[in-house]
Amino acid sequence: MGRILIALLLAGGLSGCGGGPLGLFGRSNEVPTRAVTPEGRVVDTRGLIEEIETLSVMQTPTGAVIRATGVAPVQGFWEGELVRDEAGDPSVLTYAFRVIPPQEPAAVSTRRSREVTVATMVPNNDLAGIREIRVIGAANARAVGR
Repeated sequence: MGRILIALLLAGGLSGCGGGPLGLFGRSNEVPTRAVTPEGRVVDTRGLIEEIETLSVMQTPTGAVIRATGVAPVQGFWEGELVRDEAGDPSVLTYAFRVIPPQEPAAVSTRRSREVTVATMVPNNDLAGIREIRVIGAANARAVGR
């Protein structure tokens, strides 16, 4: 009986915090990140991160993990992802560091508070013949080679 009473008190107390249990945030809104061209090609509509700060490649038994940290011009950039770019030299594995900007005006604040870190796994089969891995941003690119 005591557990039920505590659960009811917690549920009642939390529901008063903004419209539901753990109501710390409002309702979600759908945000488009990709568009389809008339030819049926999917295009990523997210922009590039402003600056690529670090790039590292860590070998695993099944391939490699590519990890990059970028710096945005203001706080609040989100939904970061390394998106493979198929164009160019086949011996260079190129990724675009894509992010969505904040929906509301945001503060500049410190450099560290504007960092976004992303990673992706690349299987050994995709690494065959690759001599360089490159990640591009809006203002710069970073690369590591074998």
